[in-house]
Amino acid sequence: MVSRIEHPAGGYRKIFETVEELNEPIPAETTGVIPSWLGGSLLRMGPGLFEVGDEPFHHLFDGQAVIHKFDLKDGQVTYYRKFVRTDSYVRAMTENRIVITEFGTAAYPDPCKNIFSRFFTYFKGIEITDNCMVNIYPIGEDFYAVTESNYITKVDPDSLETLKKVDLCKYLSVNGVTAHPHTEADGTVYNIGNCFGKNMSLAYNIVRIPPAQEDESEPLEKSQIVVQLPCSERLKPSYIHSFGMTDNYFVFVEQPVKINLLKFLSVWSVRGTTYMDCFESNESMGTWFHLATKNPAGYLKEHKFRTSAFNLFHHINTYEEQGFIVVDLCTWKGHDFVYNYLYLANLREEWEEVKRAARRAPQPEVRRYVLPLDIYREEQGTNLVSLSYTTATAVLHSDGTIWLEPEVLFSGPRQAFEFPQINYSQCCGRKYSFAYGLGLNHFVPDRIVKLDVQTKKTWVWQEEDCYPSEPVFVPTPGATEEDDGVLLSIVVKPGAERPGFLLVLDAMKLKEVARAEVDTIIPITLHGMYKAQPSDLQRQRAE
Repeated sequence: MVSRIEHPAGGYRKIFETVEELNEPIPAETTGVIPSWLGGSLLRMGPGLFEVGDEPFHHLFDGQAVIHKFDLKDGQVTYYRKFVRTDSYVRAMTENRIVITEFGTAAYPDPCKNIFSRFFTYFKGIEITDNCMVNIYPIGEDFYAVTESNYITKVDPDSLETLKKVDLCKYLSVNGVTAHPHTEADGTVYNIGNCFGKNMSLAYNIVRIPPAQEDESEPLEKSQIVVQLPCSERLKPSYIHSFGMTDNYFVFVEQPVKINLLKFLSVWSVRGTTYMDCFESNESMGTWFHLATKNPAGYLKEHKFRTSAFNLFHHINTYEEQGFIVVDLCTWKGHDFVYNYLYLANLREEWEEVKRAARRAPQPEVRRYVLPLDIYREEQGTNLVSLSYTTATAVLHSDGTIWLEPEVLFSGPRQAFEFPQINYSQCCGRKYSFAYGLGLNHFVPDRIVKLDVQTKKTWVWQEEDCYPSEPVFVPTPGATEEDDGVLLSIVVKPGAERPGFLLVLDAMKLKEVARAEVDTIIPITLHGMYKAQPSDLQRQRAE
């Protein structure tokens, strides 16, 4: 799986450049044969505006949100994109400057105001960004573009128009939720976010949003807290980007990257502090695994799982097996925050400097952890894991903690398997064989990878001077094999006549089936989804 391709020409810089939105969908030129059953839309979110006027955004997660759409119908493909009309974007465009502080870029008072107006602007309080450039997912019958704050933005997946800004704090006791919820077959959505618990201590709430209602009421209005998990530090919640869920359990990994809440509240408006400035690493806590039952919901406080420090952004899958919970993760070793290395100035450097910076960063590793449910089945000091197919261990210590050691599923120097995808409808929360991911070569996305999590075999798609995005798995209708389907990825090939294209891969063999090229560059996209077109029967029922 290790990339053998170098990037001395620095073509990867093109995916970090501002683009204009399109007035209408543009046709793609297709080579190969797109499967006849593949009729739907690939929706992707990412940054598309990297400066406003003469003010640059500094971090990868600062650029203003663009929603991208590749439409597939009857073998024909079109591409369309629009900026999401968030408050952050609209106000920046109106004033031709950065108005709301983003992840790594501070907004400052309008220089045209007098000194007294600027002074009071500093002290008016924290204004949270609604720049929803991370992901898009459905709630009920609606679609929402999201970041990780309390604001989500309702969008039209067909026209890409922005419909409504929604404040989750009006419905749930959370300060924000992740951009990676779990969705059950009936449309029920689960997510997690930090909150204020007892005695004004921070905690984590797992929330449930019901599916579309027969009375056509808003599902968010009937959302509820399922279970609350404790925080290891009273005023310093851990950064959360995803979590694990099986049919019967929730798994939350509390990593050593912390948000210093006091710093967030006290110095933000005084010194132009950004979100990045409020992160710090706890060098002594390691990493904690929290376990909760789903129905009935309850926190398993006796199950105190601990392991060495790592960064975590993406869970691959979590499942139950013979009295154990298996948790597969994309980890980065140590407590140093990986996001420190994702400033645009670093990502746009010459190739040799990009490689030098990556050598200083935490190193990636795909790991499997196994959590025993019966923690008293063996004596202290012995391995509690009896699954025959894994080398992961769990050892009960005298203080009641269970120390976890992982099985490494993949590891390569500065070669990450990230942005993982699985056959979600068939395998989420269940034992599985295959994961698909974006290969990062010193943080540069340059390949798509299939990983057999049982045998550790890998398959790779890679093409010189091509920069793909997260591969989205779409199963073949009626398929029985787990990997019977296709992968969809937006790929950028700078310098080509048509520099952006939708790549369709056979998920079994990771061989190209088709590509649909467009005459426009496409900036980096982070996450997204495939929205299938409703069948004739579904349309009749809706009518």
